[in-house]
Amino acid sequence: MKPEAHIEDIEFVPDRSLSLETGRIAKQADGSVVARLGDTMVLSTATLSDSVNESNFFPLTVDYREKFAAGGKVPGGFIKREGRPTDKETLTSRLIDRAIRPLFPDGFYHDVHVVNFVISAGQDFDADVIAGVGSSAALMLSGAPFAGPFAEVRVGRVGGDYVVNPTMQQTEESDIDLVVAGKEDALVMVEGEAEEISEESMIEALDVAHRSIRRLCEGQHRLVEQAGEPEPFDWEADRVPEQLVQRMREEYGPKVADHIHGPYSKEAFHGGIGDLKDQAVDDVLGDASETPEGYTASDIRDAIGEVEKGEMRNMIVEEGKRIDGRDQTDVRDLWMEVGYLPRVHGSAIFTRGETQVLGSITLGTSDDVQPVDEVFADTDKSFYLHYRFPPFSVGEASYLRGPKRREIGHSMLAERALRPVIPEQDQFPYTIRINADVMESNGSSSMASVCAGSLALMDAGVPIEKPVAGIAMGLVQEDDETTVLTDILGQEDHLGDMDFKLTGTRDGITACQMDMKIEGLSRDVMLKALKQSRDARHHILDSMEETIAEPRTELSSHAPRLTKLTIDPDRIGAVIGPGGKVVKSVQEETNTEITVEEEEGVGIVTIAATNQDDAEAAIERIKQIVAVPEEGEDYIGTVKGIRDFGAFVEIMPEKTGLLHVSEIDYDYVENVEDYLEVGDKVKVHLLEVHDDGKMRLTRKPFVSEENGEQNE
Repeated sequence: MKPEAHIEDIEFVPDRSLSLETGRIAKQADGSVVARLGDTMVLSTATLSDSVNESNFFPLTVDYREKFAAGGKVPGGFIKREGRPTDKETLTSRLIDRAIRPLFPDGFYHDVHVVNFVISAGQDFDADVIAGVGSSAALMLSGAPFAGPFAEVRVGRVGGDYVVNPTMQQTEESDIDLVVAGKEDALVMVEGEAEEISEESMIEALDVAHRSIRRLCEGQHRLVEQAGEPEPFDWEADRVPEQLVQRMREEYGPKVADHIHGPYSKEAFHGGIGDLKDQAVDDVLGDASETPEGYTASDIRDAIGEVEKGEMRNMIVEEGKRIDGRDQTDVRDLWMEVGYLPRVHGSAIFTRGETQVLGSITLGTSDDVQPVDEVFADTDKSFYLHYRFPPFSVGEASYLRGPKRREIGHSMLAERALRPVIPEQDQFPYTIRINADVMESNGSSSMASVCAGSLALMDAGVPIEKPVAGIAMGLVQEDDETTVLTDILGQEDHLGDMDFKLTGTRDGITACQMDMKIEGLSRDVMLKALKQSRDARHHILDSMEETIAEPRTELSSHAPRLTKLTIDPDRIGAVIGPGGKVVKSVQEETNTEITVEEEEGVGIVTIAATNQDDAEAAIERIKQIVAVPEEGEDYIGTVKGIRDFGAFVEIMPEKTGLLHVSEIDYDYVENVEDYLEVGDKVKVHLLEVHDDGKMRLTRKPFVSEENGEQNE
């Protein structure tokens, strides 16, 4: 018997609707929804564990997968099946995770698994924000203690008009690409990039997004009403007992406060708090494993952590001071240096307080592009940034593994930040890789990566129009008091309510990422954070421009010299030659690397050389190869073969004509070898090019009728 399906069509903007369906498939999940926009469909499921996870953090896992079958495609690779998550799948999982996480209550430690499968990939709409809406609806239907619903939308701006959930074509034409998640009354997550837009334009885009978010949230409520309210999930909060926190506050609050107000360094701060926790455990437990009330050493340490959190937040809100002594708007001390690494193509060290990033640039050819094989797009990236966060940067002894979700996310954020200032390929035909290694970390290493990357680009001589800087903003909200913090420390990120990263030039914002630990952020607070970040960004740009004011005029001596030539696509075969013979010989002769490809009906030849002389030699050889012999022109050719009836003379690479015996001299020529030998250079005139490409040459115009000698 066909199951009953409940479908809710939600008109989030005039004449454009997103549908939510439940009750038809994946019914053994606690909540399941199929979300659809156009021909793009996502199955979203939510499943909760009955048992409590032993960890002391919310064990949420969000997965997003794009099935190649959804787009009628077969995966590449040998085994022809999906492998590990792509960067896009990882980034989309993070987008959804960061919207969900602040909407679950403190003390909820049951495993929650949200899965999103793209089951139909249309040509118009990407699936990432659709999966966000589906995830929220699935959680609403699961009975989870979830303070939703929320909705995700993408906002673009085409021709000055804001567009919610634009088509993929519209997104390409847009100067804004923001993914915004929010509830009916507040925003909870923002991420995206822009082409140097103002703070006011950013707020306008968020306002437009929020109107559609409200409609999508209302639609989720109607879907739940259709399907029937789910049975609430049975759970108990696992929190530090308030009685214990109060006891620790009375006994150790003054010591914690004195420590927080004392001289600051990351190591000393954390070491001091650790010592206070150890002291409290010894004082309260002695040799016992727990107190008569059942409090363990872990409970006592957590209680001191709560006291620390309260004291730090109180100092920020009531005293207007931070643990390192700064005011709310102060940026930490800056120092930076370029050209630190002698062998790379460009490098920079950027240091802000106790956060430091070493950035380096590698310039490559088209052979070095990053292929992207996805359901919705097959592209090649000529600019990419790789961020690494080694354990020594925070004083930990651990293992070096492959990039984690966080590293992939920070890589993309920094890449988006710099992308608007990267020159187009026709202006600077290089593949550009930025390597950003975190050397030290105490807050906002991703923003330091943007600054280091920008400095390294200028050191490498990449002709960026202007530098880009980044800053992380924080928030502490207590009752009716809200304090926005500039350039947050790691501890302020941990104990605060917001991490809002913003990047840009002096002329506007290029990228942003906002995460909330509370249920949302108002428009007014958002605008305050944006304006405060602009002042900080300009302060950092001042220091960056003092270090290096503009891109160097010359590339590193170690960088390849790239030259691009456009040729008739019909001549591509001539440049390559049979089995690559011709292009290989040119590379060997000129000590260069040459790639040949066709783009949009045009042949593109890219020449990579380590010096200008080799580049010019290769350019000349390519021009000769693609040149078309013209009747009536004179050429200096090379004799390639001798026959009884004449000589074959190569006047251009791979272009050989016949110098007939009758055209060698005015006198009768009995033996061609009396006049010419293989390898001789000979000046000839092109008499005729036949329809089949065969050429007829003559030597007579350059031969004296009296003595038979060739005139030079």
